[in-house]
Amino acid sequence: MYFGSRLIFGSSFAGITLWDCDDLQDHIRDRPHKYNNFEIVASESIEDKSSALNVEASLKASFLSGLVEVGGSAKYLNDTKTSKNQARVTLKYQATTKFQELSMDHLGGEHVKKHQVVFDQGIATHVVTGILYGAQAFFVFDREVSVNENLQDIQGNLKVMVNKMTSLSIDGEGSLKMEDNERKNVEKFSCRFIGDFFIQKPPTSFQEAVEVYQSLPKLLEGGENAVPVKVWLLPLTCLDSTAAKLVRQISIGLVEECQNVLEDFSDLDMRFNDALRTQTTQQFPQIGKKLKTFKKMCSVFKLEFQRTLAKKLPSIRGGGEEEAVLAEELRKTCSSPFNSKDLNEWMDCKVREIHCLKSYINMMKNTKIVPCENDLNEEILKAEHAVCFVFTSLGSDEPYLSTLSNYLKQTPKPDDAQDPHPPDQWYNSREERKQCCIKQSSSVILQRPTRRTRTSHF
Repeated sequence: MYFGSRLIFGSSFAGITLWDCDDLQDHIRDRPHKYNNFEIVASESIEDKSSALNVEASLKASFLSGLVEVGGSAKYLNDTKTSKNQARVTLKYQATTKFQELSMDHLGGEHVKKHQVVFDQGIATHVVTGILYGAQAFFVFDREVSVNENLQDIQGNLKVMVNKMTSLSIDGEGSLKMEDNERKNVEKFSCRFIGDFFIQKPPTSFQEAVEVYQSLPKLLEGGENAVPVKVWLLPLTCLDSTAAKLVRQISIGLVEECQNVLEDFSDLDMRFNDALRTQTTQQFPQIGKKLKTFKKMCSVFKLEFQRTLAKKLPSIRGGGEEEAVLAEELRKTCSSPFNSKDLNEWMDCKVREIHCLKSYINMMKNTKIVPCENDLNEEILKAEHAVCFVFTSLGSDEPYLSTLSNYLKQTPKPDDAQDPHPPDQWYNSREERKQCCIKQSSSVILQRPTRRTRTSHF
């Protein structure tokens, strides 16, 4: 059955069923439904992932809010890239074995009167009348892209090789039959397996993925490993007019808006990860600290947004609230300091600051970088003469981060900064950058061999 977003079948959910088990088994009909197919999924959007799993808008809304916990192949919805410098292509394998349905005779009202409590208490809104059995699997291939490589080229090459995977064979020595340049190419691929099949050793490489892919049809031969991949629902009002019913579905437009909000946060998360992994961020922990604070606040806001969805969706579906309530929540999100435009502009500022620091460091060869004042004092004590080039503004307060914090605490202040990139930041100030260049040039001159001594440290 289905509880607005909850299920019971002609079998049971939480011990609830419309029919006695023995009676139910006598009226279930099976028929073979043999089918298998594969397809390439090159997009990482929630929309395309949902399409690959045949997830419709209503169920997608429940997933986005956390009302539905996914398992098996559906975990693919939660598998996201962690970096913008990551090429990804997914191979989807799908197979079906049989279709199981309740006979129409068994759906008559006289057969359900024994369990009238289901109708009287409004426990459910739908009953499952058909199940398609089979299994799905997703082979997710990733390839890290270096700064000297083109992401689109690598993505295209990855797609070509994954497409070839279904027709590759393995020779007597257990190696893939392919050209040497192709073999060298696929060695850079990593693989993650997500599926309804039980695999003793999930593949992690391209060759292992080919071996597992070729074994999948055998795992379904007897049908005992098949799982439900699709169900057909019948409204309980067709059996009894007094049954609870789903008053309304959430409009597709609002579901897409919710999806866009969450995808923006996922995209931002990748940008954060890339910034945190840079050598410059490792060298200057003040930047890393701000990035982590920013990420934590974004995660808190995203979770609160999902909790709001989880509370509003059942209420709207049951007729307790209008869709306008959800539309208002989306409006508040877009007008809050956590709107996508401002969050990404702040990240743009951090990336600009990291690039500025990197350019200065690259010009100052043979210069030791120390992350804090204690380390600086230790280095100074080792030298008779020391030349220090100090970035004094890295740890300064950023009003926008305070604004985000106040918003989460529900203590907004009239003077909270709304601009995520204030012009007074050192990397935005032409005068500040000019002074940095002058001092950096002086430091470089002092490092020349004619001026450098054994007792001088830079």
